[in-house]
Amino acid sequence: MPQAVQQPDIQMMQQAITRSGLVLRGAFLTDPAQDHGLAQGTVLLIGMVGREGWDKFASSPEAGDGQPDPLDRWSKRLINTLARQWGGQAFYPSDGPPYVPFQRWAQRAEALFPSPLGLLIHPLYGLSHSYRGALLVPQKLEVQKPAAAANPCTACIEKPCLTACPVSAFSIEGYDVGACAAHLNSASQSCRAQGCLARAACPVGRDFAQAPAQIAFHMQAFYKARATPAISDRHKHPPAD
Repeated sequence: MPQAVQQPDIQMMQQAITRSGLVLRGAFLTDPAQDHGLAQGTVLLIGMVGREGWDKFASSPEAGDGQPDPLDRWSKRLINTLARQWGGQAFYPSDGPPYVPFQRWAQRAEALFPSPLGLLIHPLYGLSHSYRGALLVPQKLEVQKPAAAANPCTACIEKPCLTACPVSAFSIEGYDVGACAAHLNSASQSCRAQGCLARAACPVGRDFAQAPAQIAFHMQAFYKARATPAISDRHKHPPAD
């Protein structure tokens, strides 16, 4: 006999997501006018904030099995389980092409703004946040609109994120992937050991700074993906979760 699908409400979903080790980042109702191809219902953005969830991932089977993409596989296992329980459909940033517009979805679910680094900045978390997936459930849940907030980068006069990079990979023109990759492939170990110095220079969200092991994990993944010198390529995202 097939397992009955649970009928969720937003609080039950938030509690289940929290127990799994992830964070409910926000939600929005689908709109036929702009969500072509999506069924009616509610999209929930699921991710991580600061160190929250890192310990559970670090102790997971995926983290220790030596196989590629452990964080993606852990996230998918958890979110796919919730999708089955609630009769929903899961989406992931790495799936594609075509790719789901996660940044646009995130801005509909939370108060987020483009930063000079190309990453979305949160007024409280700064750049210490990420999205692991999204879940579309058929119910139209009661969701709150994002609270009104101002872009913290607008009031940041010095913008240390644009000057902290040792090879000036960031500028108003965009992100120079080639310069970043070449530096990571050089003898210098500073960025590989400490994480992206430009991202760390952001004064917003210092209380949500990631754990050292977490920073090292993401930087190593970024380094492995660019282990050979790359041609200069601007306007692509810097190291991120």
